[in-house]
Amino acid sequence: MSPSKPLTGDSSIKTWLEDPVGGPIIRDLLSQAGQDPDVLRPVHRLALKRLIKLSKGSFSQEMVDQLVARAAAGDVPAGAAAASAPEAAAPEAPAADEVDAVERPEWVERIDQGRFTGKTVIVTGAGSGIGRATASRIVREGGKVVAVDVSQERLDDFSAEHDGAEVVTLVADITDDAKIAEIIAAAGGRIDGLANIAGIMDDMTPIGELTDAVWERVMRVNVDGTMKLMRAVVPGMLAQGYGSIVNTASEAALRGSAAGVAYTASKHAVVGLTKSTAFMYGPSGLRVNAVAPGPTITNIEATFASPLGAQRVRQAMAVLPDAAEAEALAASITFLLSDDGVNINGVVLASDGGWSAA
Repeated sequence: MSPSKPLTGDSSIKTWLEDPVGGPIIRDLLSQAGQDPDVLRPVHRLALKRLIKLSKGSFSQEMVDQLVARAAAGDVPAGAAAASAPEAAAPEAPAADEVDAVERPEWVERIDQGRFTGKTVIVTGAGSGIGRATASRIVREGGKVVAVDVSQERLDDFSAEHDGAEVVTLVADITDDAKIAEIIAAAGGRIDGLANIAGIMDDMTPIGELTDAVWERVMRVNVDGTMKLMRAVVPGMLAQGYGSIVNTASEAALRGSAAGVAYTASKHAVVGLTKSTAFMYGPSGLRVNAVAPGPTITNIEATFASPLGAQRVRQAMAVLPDAAEAEALAASITFLLSDDGVNINGVVLASDGGWSAA
């Protein structure tokens, strides 16, 4: 066998875990934090250094440098080598995603300079995750963004990151009619696009265990909030004869096995809002589409309040593809928002790494 390449911060997490030196080092680090390697499964194709951003401060460049130095020195933790031995001693049939041994290159975001020049786009949930990535891409492509979120701290951080860009930040609850009016006013008289990204997850409960509180909260944010902003921007878009709306659906809008009943029903409702509005206003120059994300690295965390819900949903997740970074979803959303999507209306785009094809 040819010697493996030296491990670096650009080496994928999968490469680190499979390396005879890097694997034990990473497993030992995870063990000290009370974790096992499965926690890295959704991001195993990413470069190790990408964890710096994704960990929100808990994993630093200094830690990456230390791991690279330890791997170069062959510093395998005492007892750690034996822990990984069973994998080598008892080979199993490779998983479907491991049949091809060639490591795929990472996707790199490519900015289209000027794609949103002269356009104003409202982005909800802009403080983190998919919303932040979408708002960031729009301003980097020349647009003005009205960035809406429930967290002033997250908005301040976003604004500081894009110093000099046209960014208007607004803390707002999208279920509040008065705040909806403030959002429209903040746009300054012209709204070319709306990215409805703010949303919340349910607690994975089936209908027999569903509480009114969970149902009402999820529907209020995911459906009412989406509807209220759509309703608010449509008059202005009609007056100017142009407008693009992208709603955030979910794999839960395409199947029944991706979440609990409240979230699933809410995202099916988002599809209904999208298709009806596209049909009604398409001849007037409006385009209304939705993106259905699959597994994505965001700050929306799933909780399991139901043993049955946990068992059924986790069973369905057996064919889950690798989680995508928020920037990959922003690429899909900004495509539909922009004039590049000129001939697309009333579509639910599954941006899910192929999950819906399984």
